Amino acid sequence: MATRTGTAISGLLTLLAAPLLAHGQEAAYTHNADELAKQLSNPVASLISVPLQLNYDDGFAGGGARMLLNVQPVIPVSISDDWNMISRTILPIAYQDDIATGSGSQFGLGDTTQSLFFSPKKPTAGGWILAIGPAFLVPTATDDLLGTGKWGAGPTALALKQTAAGWTYGALVNHIWSVAGDDDRADVSSTFLQPFLAKAIGQGRTLTVNSESTYDWEGKQWTVPVNFLYSRVTKLGGQMVSFAGGARVYLDAPPGGPDWGLRFALTLLYPK
Repeated sequence: MATRTGTAISGLLTLLAAPLLAHGQEAAYTHNADELAKQLSNPVASLISVPLQLNYDDGFAGGGARMLLNVQPVIPVSISDDWNMISRTILPIAYQDDIATGSGSQFGLGDTTQSLFFSPKKPTAGGWILAIGPAFLVPTATDDLLGTGKWGAGPTALALKQTAAGWTYGALVNHIWSVAGDDDRADVSSTFLQPFLAKAIGQGRTLTVNSESTYDWEGKQWTVPVNFLYSRVTKLGGQMVSFAGGARVYLDAPPGGPDWGLRFALTLLYPK
């Protein structure tokens, strides 16, 4: 497991560092790369994107580790002259081994989270971008230890602001209650809170810090990872892409939960 993880991380770091294009070519699309990087910092931008986000977490009390690949297509749809609807899907594919003592290993799908954001096409007078809509939990997990066994629903909302100096800041929040599913499984009442701060530094590059915190109201437990990320928009053949990488620390986690983790992402971009 450790050898495979190290090889994957080494390969991704090589991709992030490689000069994919000659300097002259890069200058030709720098402005476009910066604009795409700005849109990527906005979860409800009018940009079709398909992030493939690989997460590695370690430090579990069971002595094991977890790898999670989130497939996260984001598809905006114009529904009127003034409003967009943005579909945001998170489908996790997980491998975990001994994350709790005696739990063994599991591989398969986790539960899917589907969000629909309704957002005005223009920011407010104060420059804020706002969005609100429903979020759904779909029990697609292929193993009991990878999901909740419950259908769920609740509200989701987003507020962010982008400045001329290249800053993006704001927060995304949702709350999901279970509404149906396996009666033998615990109910779901979970709040997700993601404050974020990003700084564009030119040439399609962005530095980001965020927290993807979850509060489990049934278990009365926070999970609070803080991510530190570097990303760059570039061109790979004829395809615009974003590479990202970074690390995280857990400020709080359930008993026996992880201490630290790594994240690498490849995002396919389809600008209009």
